[in-house]
Amino acid sequence: MSRIAKNPIRLPKGVEANIAGDSLTVKGAKGSLTRRLSPKVHVEIDSGAIVVRATNGGDKHSNAMAGTTRATIANMVTGVSEGFARRLTMVGVGYRAQANGNALSLSLGFSHPVEIRAPEGITIETPSQTEIVVKGCDKQRVGQFAADIRAYRPPEPYKGKGIRYADEEVVRKEAKKK
Repeated sequence: MSRIAKNPIRLPKGVEANIAGDSLTVKGAKGSLTRRLSPKVHVEIDSGAIVVRATNGGDKHSNAMAGTTRATIANMVTGVSEGFARRLTMVGVGYRAQANGNALSLSLGFSHPVEIRAPEGITIETPSQTEIVVKGCDKQRVGQFAADIRAYRPPEPYKGKGIRYADEEVVRKEAKKK
């Protein structure tokens, strides 16, 4: 069995988990998340902890699904209790971001501003004109929305201009020589 799946997931104070049929719902201060469970995995709530086990006698696919399910549930618990945030930085002359409610307006050197609407459950903050913070309780949706923003102008390798994650290091190339 997966070694990750053997660790139980402790539920912090203020977090509830319920299993109804083939879905798991986790509720907390930051929101509520629901996931369908694989039939190859058995999940149970045991005295303030969630335990994940492989079914089918522990075949290879069941073991893999048990580890994946355990990691996904742990992310759900962390998301509803603490939340997730992804920080983006804009590098380039004239590159600016401005948050208007749940919409983001980007000036990226195009002939027009780029308007992006945040999906439900995602909040956008702009602490400065060149910083964007994407927050939410679902790790997958936060990461995907941050990747969608970055895709409008990914960092280029020669000058380093573009939108990058705050912890991303862009490997710079040397310009072509004659």
